[in-house]
Amino acid sequence: MQHNLARARAGARGARVWAVVKANAYGHGLERAVRGFAEADGLALVEVDYAVRLRELGWTKPILLLEGFFDASDLPVMAHYGLNGSVHCEEQIALLEAAHLPRAIDVHLKMNTGMNRLGFTPQAVAAAYARLRAMPHIGTITLMTHFANADEAGATRLPLAQQMLRFEAGAASIGTSLPRSLCNSAGVLMHQLDSDWVRPGVMLYGGTPSGAPGGTSAQAFGLLPSMTLRSSIIGIQHIAAGEVVGYGSRYEAAGNIKVGVVACGYADGYPRHAPEGTPVLVDGVRTGLIGRVSMDMLMVDLTQVPGARVGSSVTLWGQGMPIDEVALAAGTIGYELMCALAPRVPVVEATQ
Repeated sequence: MQHNLARARAGARGARVWAVVKANAYGHGLERAVRGFAEADGLALVEVDYAVRLRELGWTKPILLLEGFFDASDLPVMAHYGLNGSVHCEEQIALLEAAHLPRAIDVHLKMNTGMNRLGFTPQAVAAAYARLRAMPHIGTITLMTHFANADEAGATRLPLAQQMLRFEAGAASIGTSLPRSLCNSAGVLMHQLDSDWVRPGVMLYGGTPSGAPGGTSAQAFGLLPSMTLRSSIIGIQHIAAGEVVGYGSRYEAAGNIKVGVVACGYADGYPRHAPEGTPVLVDGVRTGLIGRVSMDMLMVDLTQVPGARVGSSVTLWGQGMPIDEVALAAGTIGYELMCALAPRVPVVEATQ
């Protein structure tokens, strides 16, 4: 995590770095995030209660709520704990205007430049800024947007350059220069943009922003996996041609094969929909998934791993088995696999 943060800072062109720790630090735990990202300029997340937890863990630097506040009752909490918040809609501004806060809070005014999830249009952002600036309990205002396609260099629908044109138009309409927060992981890794803040997320955990075929690997970007999901072989079956494996008898052996049963399933966070052939390492040898993933177990073909036995080490993703490759095979992205890690999975912290 420290290594990947340093890589993000190297690509940030002098910008300050929000380390994104939403979803319990992408499944890694807030306690580890506070230590792993100690050199970050701030931590960013969505959950108000988790933000408070960061303060309780001793984090004293800025904290940003990426989706802002959801209710008027969040505002006193933000003021008390010194939390920054995104402001992205008229309803939030109205709640701020009605609030009486003991201290000023800093906000990130979000502009919708084409993602069409949250934010004010470039045409409406100046009016939103004026209302915020008129409030005595609003401190610094940073202008923020989120890119829809920063990880797709050849995007024909809403390319990043078009979003930047919209952003610049909205920024110019305000009439004063504001700090900017622009880049997610893809923006940091793939584009050279001037910004005051960047907001890397998945790259901090050793994943790439896009799992698309042909995309640049995490290793090529100089990133290291921060999570390795390991298990072991708990059973071996020798089956003949025509025999089937697992629920639904989805896999039928074309010849005599050796099947390894791995102590990991969808209750641990492994994707149930992972298809046959999804890559797995057994004793450092690449093989593939067979049959349907069940709650507590999955099966792998050990025919090419003749030395495998009960107790053999299995790596589902991480060191030696890129999480993005597993995610791509399963039709998802590395983010989902990290965040899906179940509470019952024991976590062992590696030391270097």
